[in-house]
Amino acid sequence: MEISILTLFPEMFPGPFSHSIIKRAVEKKLAKINYINIRDFGLGKHKSVDDKPYGGGAGMILKVDVVEKAIESAVKNGNSKDQRIILLSPHGKPFNQKKAKTLSKIKHLILICGHYEGIDARIDKFIDEKISIGDFIVTGGEIPAMLIADAVIRLIEGTIKEKSSRIESFSPYLEYPQYTKPRIYKNLSVPEILTCGDHEKIKQWQITQSIKLTKKLRPDLLKNAKDD
Repeated sequence: MEISILTLFPEMFPGPFSHSIIKRAVEKKLAKINYINIRDFGLGKHKSVDDKPYGGGAGMILKVDVVEKAIESAVKNGNSKDQRIILLSPHGKPFNQKKAKTLSKIKHLILICGHYEGIDARIDKFIDEKISIGDFIVTGGEIPAMLIADAVIRLIEGTIKEKSSRIESFSPYLEYPQYTKPRIYKNLSVPEILTCGDHEKIKQWQITQSIKLTKKLRPDLLKNAKDD
């Protein structure tokens, strides 16, 4: 898989992406990450990338011609089904584990990080979809891009152990409680069933606990599981 990230701040990414699972996926050549600096396509001597909004308003708007040129530089020749151009925006559909699985099957993701007061609305003609990471405001699309890249890369076959990926939260329930040594800590004990040695009983307990936790903390996930 290849992920191209269009951003005004490419220097933000190497730190988080130079550790743990993403680092190993890149080293194994399971994933490749490209950083495309939108400012490289800026206009004039000062490489301008934004301007005041028509009609007035606070802040500056990223220019559609600049961002569209950056997109063009990232797009690969070939089947359009093999790549997806995504704008990170509060107008987008909420990102979730189901979406991460869908995106993990695409060969080339192009993630566009907005900034300032947003991007000229005409950018919609040059993208495939918009994604939001939640109902809150962040400074730019860089951190959302990191989150999406992390969630997607860990699902690429060979990145992590298959068993580990099957039992994680949101698949489709929250993960069951887990414990390790010491068996008793400040009068808090590990559930006895986990020490019984009967793997079938333990498995059933884990399933029951997952459903119980999901029902208590995230009942919306149960509805989504039925809908799927």
